[in-house]
Amino acid sequence: MSDADLIIIGSGMGGATLAAGLAPTGLRILILERGERIADSAEARDPVAIFGRGHFRPAETWLTPDGTPFNPGNYACVGGNSKFYGAVLIRYREADFAPIRHIDGTTPGWPFPYGTLAPWYDRAEALYQVRGKGGIDPTDPPRAVGYPYPPVPHEPTIADLERRLRAVGLHPAPLPLAVDLPRWLARATTPWDAFPDTTGGKLDAETAALAHALSFPNVRLQAGVTVHRIEAEGDRITGLLTSAGRLSAPRIVLAAGAVMTATLLLRSASADHPAGLANRSDQVGRNFMNHNASALLALSPRKNRSIYQKTLMLNDWYLTGGPKGEPLGNIQLLGRVSAPILAAQTGLPRALAKLIADRAIDFYVMSEDLPDPDSRVTIKDNDIVLDWRRSNWAAHEALVACLKSALRKAGFPVLLSKAFDRRTPSHQCGTARLGADPAASVADPYGRCHDHPNLWICDASLLPTSAAVNPSLTIAALALRQADRIAQEIAA
Repeated sequence: MSDADLIIIGSGMGGATLAAGLAPTGLRILILERGERIADSAEARDPVAIFGRGHFRPAETWLTPDGTPFNPGNYACVGGNSKFYGAVLIRYREADFAPIRHIDGTTPGWPFPYGTLAPWYDRAEALYQVRGKGGIDPTDPPRAVGYPYPPVPHEPTIADLERRLRAVGLHPAPLPLAVDLPRWLARATTPWDAFPDTTGGKLDAETAALAHALSFPNVRLQAGVTVHRIEAEGDRITGLLTSAGRLSAPRIVLAAGAVMTATLLLRSASADHPAGLANRSDQVGRNFMNHNASALLALSPRKNRSIYQKTLMLNDWYLTGGPKGEPLGNIQLLGRVSAPILAAQTGLPRALAKLIADRAIDFYVMSEDLPDPDSRVTIKDNDIVLDWRRSNWAAHEALVACLKSALRKAGFPVLLSKAFDRRTPSHQCGTARLGADPAASVADPYGRCHDHPNLWICDASLLPTSAAVNPSLTIAALALRQADRIAQEIAA
């Protein structure tokens, strides 16, 4: 007797959303999560605990190619990394699904156009109760319905920033957000970006999708369970070896995240599959992408009294701006960087950090990282080795320069920027990409592994390109599309 009709490994954006989409079918669904639920605590809203002491950061170590250990900053908990996300749920732009010429190369595009995924974007926005307003951003893709809720309001300093940006010819737009603002602020007056959601103020994988899935009696969650290996006989997946014993189901879904999904497939190598499962194409672990990202602080004599700040984006240079018209990327506000956060992240004395933070508006500058088969995840003596080969950096530098120039014109005389490194997981993706060609991809356009008919993948590892926007909504849309596909097959 199998333990479930379908087992999902991971409760993050992909796994939880898939469970929500399949819950009404009556299938017995078991979700396995290696972490536990994050309980509410004083540390949950304490910037010193989060950014200074790394209270929630898991004690996990990966290796660089030369063997240097580092802490990757990925979270193992119910809801996955979405528990700490900035709640930005933005669609890939229509152009992102086609090949695009960048400064450092050309992206491969997707096996289907934006219109194919659009209906599931609509459903994902409804599930996550996204706050936004279409038609303002110049790169907005077509949509059949509007956002479920109006945008999160700008605070006075950000409303003033919006006016200043428009005055210099830019097109700021509301950032699409999955935040119940009154509920978030009722717990404490802090930003939500990088703060864990413990009371439901953010609509994340746990509070939105998983809560919906678990309202059905046929869905259950087992937290604190680590999957060590996936067993296979021929092309069929037969079971999982876990810390809770051996488990089995007719269908298995890997939703452990871009790095952990690839790692589990590689660790499950056997005599029949010496290169790992789902790896006949030799693409498992390859094409790892991590957005090129920088923090930029715009200082002025005016004090920034914002609490949350993160409500505005700029896409004026998303589709063009390079020396030959190449795309540069997306700009959005960071959650408010307070003095304790700035001191913890930079090592500045607290007094100097306060002087800067009090007068700064904080931006997140993001550019596309292009897929490269040599940028990859491998294992060595059971350790995870991450060989991230950053690409398209010239585009990112150009985007930072464009923003600095515009902000000076808008009245911000002092500008400070710093790039994020490999310790900051800036939307990791691409290690088991989907595609129509089994020789060049790991899964088909629905996420079913080419090599194993009862093994599916449902997380950021499927993404064939990183685009230059937050991937969470795209992962959720792919998950709902996959749920419909599985339901149709079962009903046939």
